[in-house]
Amino acid sequence: MLRNTSRIAAAVLGSAALAATAVLPAAAAGHGHSPARHHRSAVVLGAIQYDSPGRDDHSNRSLNAEYVTVKNTGRMPVNLRGWTLSDRAGHIYRFGNVRLGGHSQVRVHTGIGRDNRWDLYQDRRDYVWDNHRGTAVLSNDHRRVVDIESWGRGHRH
Repeated sequence: MLRNTSRIAAAVLGSAALAATAVLPAAAAGHGHSPARHHRSAVVLGAIQYDSPGRDDHSNRSLNAEYVTVKNTGRMPVNLRGWTLSDRAGHIYRFGNVRLGGHSQVRVHTGIGRDNRWDLYQDRRDYVWDNHRGTAVLSNDHRRVVDIESWGRGHRH
């Protein structure tokens, strides 16, 4: 009787393991197709100031108070050359030869300015980020979305 119980237990455990193996590929196959999933990266979006403080008077000062922070959460530096920061309306900022050190960040301002290691400028004369509802999309140099941030009513990724 003990021998039969052991055989039955082994058969049940073997069947359960086989069933789990059969289910795993089906679950993993759909994993990458979710719109909320992004390419894994140490570089992510940080703080976003989409509503320039004060009056929106289109001054360069007001435009530069609107920014998106890009953060490297990893230890190793990353070259952002060819990466893009965009919105759903089609505004695209393409990074030049920008080396983002490990555990550091850079602000991408909308207006005109001189790039340095902490601040980059899109050199635009109009606002990019919608005050009421918007989405910032960070993509790597292979056009893969690495991070998305949305704000406002009814936002979706």
